[in-house]
Parts: sequence; structure tokens; C-alpha cells
Amino acid sequence: MKNWLPFLKSDPTVAVIRLAGMIGGQGRATLNDATLGPIIEKAFSRGKPDAVALEINSPGGSPVQSSLIAARIRRLAKEKDVPVIAFVEDVAASGGYWLAVAADEIFADASSVVGSIGVISASFGLDEFIKNHGVERRVYTAGKSKSMLDPFRPENPEDVARLKTLLEDIHVNFKDHIRGHRPGKLPEDQDLFTGEVWLGKKAVELGLIDGIGHLRPMMKERFGDKVRFREYNTKKGLLSRLGAQMVQDAVQGIEERAAFARFGL
Repeated sequence: MKNWLPFLKSDPTVAVIRLAGMIGGQGRATLNDATLGPIIEKAFSRGKPDAVALEINSPGGSPVQSSLIAARIRRLAKEKDVPVIAFVEDVAASGGYWLAVAADEIFADASSVVGSIGVISASFGLDEFIKNHGVERRVYTAGKSKSMLDPFRPENPEDVARLKTLLEDIHVNFKDHIRGHRPGKLPEDQDLFTGEVWLGKKAVELGLIDGIGHLRPMMKERFGDKVRFREYNTKKGLLSRLGAQMVQDAVQGIEERAAFARFGL
């Protein structure tokens, strides 16, 4: 009733956006801008929340999707003039930390894993395997770099050099994003961009996050006990879980499990 009567003051509202899992392409089991876009837009636009809280639990993934999601959050925060506060659960590493930095403030549990500010590319070399099994690889290209890093052919030093250049350029973008959103908070005498991770308390000391705290107690402390929480999350319909989609989600689930395992989770 209060929302319809302008002379009655509404209770404070916090929109909670859950960002949990790997950050990737178009799969339903991953975080991506295409899937999250409408959810984020709704969280900022439904009424006017007093704050938007990001509930983050992600080991990272695609740098492009991380950038797109973070940019959308920042754009809407500015347009709607709504503060954004991130709360880290188990982990905000790599792309997960990229998302956290989109917030005005970042809080975590004392045992949360934070950081991994780096870029990685991993694959396999199978050229000796197919050779030992009498398999001949035949590849024809127009453009000398078209078959770059083909796992079925011997590693080419020129390809590796090109890949490292790409990784370094992405790393620069990552560092610029962090420095731009946490000005004056990071120590100048320590390199935090090596890919190392830290637990919550140490992350506070290093300026990577702003404090130790959990979402609901902190929001109640800030906005009062009557604060209302509106939760926004991706939903997976029953039909989307059938057939090929179920297989794809299962594979992505294995990849996600492996990504979390890197941090002992």
C-alpha cells in the first residue's frame, strides 16, 4: 500500500543481484551479459532501490563478459544514482573480482578468496599422441596465423609469442579497470597484479576490498531493520534442462567445479 500512497514513506529497499558461477559465453550455466542484462536492468529500474547489492561467488572466466557485465552495472548506477555494494561469498577471483570492482564498495567474509588478477590460457598438445597412433593431421589455410595454436600440431614459438601479447594486453585492461575504480585504495609499493590470491582480512589490508561483512546484517545496519530485499537471479526453465542443453550444462558444470577447485573450494 505504501508504494501507491505518495504521502506515506516506504521502507528502504535493497535490490540483490546474485552473480554465482563461471563467467562465460551464451550457456545457461554461465554468467554472461546476454542472460544477466535484463535482470540487472530490472534490479536498478524497479522502483528506486536505496542500494543494489551484488552477491558474488565466482572463480572468473571470460574477460569480455566480465567487462560487459561490469560496464552495465556502472552505467546503470550512474544513470539511476544508486550506490552499488558487492559482497563476496567463497570467492571473487579473476573475472569474479572484475565484477566486484564494479561496485562502489566491496565486502567479504574473513575467509573469502579474493584476487587472482591475471590472465590465463590453457590447452593440450596432442601432436605426439596422434603420431603414435598413425594419424596424420591435414590442415589448409589462407593466412599463416589461421591455424594458430592447433593442439594437433607441434607448438610454434611465433604462435606462443602472439598469444602472450594478447594475454598481456588483456591484463593491462584488467589492471586499468581496477585502478580506475579503486583510486587511492591500492598500495603503490606492492604488485597486486601477479595472479596471487588472498583471504578477506589480508585483502582489506591491501585495499582490494573495503571491509569484512555480510550482506543482510550490513544492509540492516545501514538502512535499518525494516529494509526490504528484492532478489534477482537467473532462472532455468524445465525445458531448457532437456536434451543437448542438459549435456552442455553438465560439461560447463565440470569446468566450473574445476575452476572453484583451484582455490580449494
